[in-house]
Amino acid sequence: MTTKQGYKSGFISIIGRPNVGKSTFLNRVIGQKIAIMSDKPQTTRNKVQGVLTVNDAQMIFIDTPGIHKPKHKLGEFMMKVATNTLKGVDLILFMVNAQEGWGRGDEFIIEKLKEVKTPVYLVINKIDQVHPDALLPLIEKYKEHFDFQAVVPISALEGNNVETLLTQIKDLLPEGPQYYPADQVTDHPERFIISELIREKALHLTREEVPHSIAVAIESIKKDENEKIHVMATIVIERDSQKGIVIGKQGKMLKEIGQRARKDIEQLLGSKVYLELWVKVQKDWRNKMSQLRDYGFREDEY
Repeated sequence: MTTKQGYKSGFISIIGRPNVGKSTFLNRVIGQKIAIMSDKPQTTRNKVQGVLTVNDAQMIFIDTPGIHKPKHKLGEFMMKVATNTLKGVDLILFMVNAQEGWGRGDEFIIEKLKEVKTPVYLVINKIDQVHPDALLPLIEKYKEHFDFQAVVPISALEGNNVETLLTQIKDLLPEGPQYYPADQVTDHPERFIISELIREKALHLTREEVPHSIAVAIESIKKDENEKIHVMATIVIERDSQKGIVIGKQGKMLKEIGQRARKDIEQLLGSKVYLELWVKVQKDWRNKMSQLRDYGFREDEY
């Protein structure tokens, strides 16, 4: 792996409380959907690595689960993933929600940030949803608690100031090699992203009725003689009562989840997709390490 003269590269961790817009920012920067988005907190469970390659630099972003107090083994896993990404990166983006302002979860994150020597940017997201006059007091509040390398207000949804942030990140990164091919946008296998796209649709459509007890297991991905891709996947929930909700009357909900997910999967793969979905109950799977491993949550990788 050779380093071109003046070429910059590095790893950037995005951390923050749940629902501050980390995945929206990552998808905006990369230019396509690799992280699932939901207005429910704690949607991201694994760290998602997004790669942005420009002429003279490569920026590798790590989206992490929202930092919160764990309630089960899955929650503990998510916290371990989030805090582990603070080590060995070149820059940390501490993202906060301009609408919500300072919260107790921010104190916890700042205590973790004080343990590392990595430069930290305070990124205030969702500025399109607050009056500009509200920003200065908010910035001052955060600066009372931590000495940030820079403070950058953005709107990940609208794109406001995102390019400015990227320029500042590039300026800060050290000279280094191009770690990934220029056309690669994530280090996650397609299988993982497909399962996340299905989970996103299930979360959106079932809303409050089925909380974060949904996992998706990809059973098989095969291509037929007409180049059509057949995907078989199982949506896993924790309780029998949730099965009826996910399937819906006469299978209507499951069909809708499948139709919406298929469109995103076709966009991802650039090919026609036949998606077959099943629903299975695995009682209390979020507290069982063997089942967490089956659904892709592997501690040894983090």
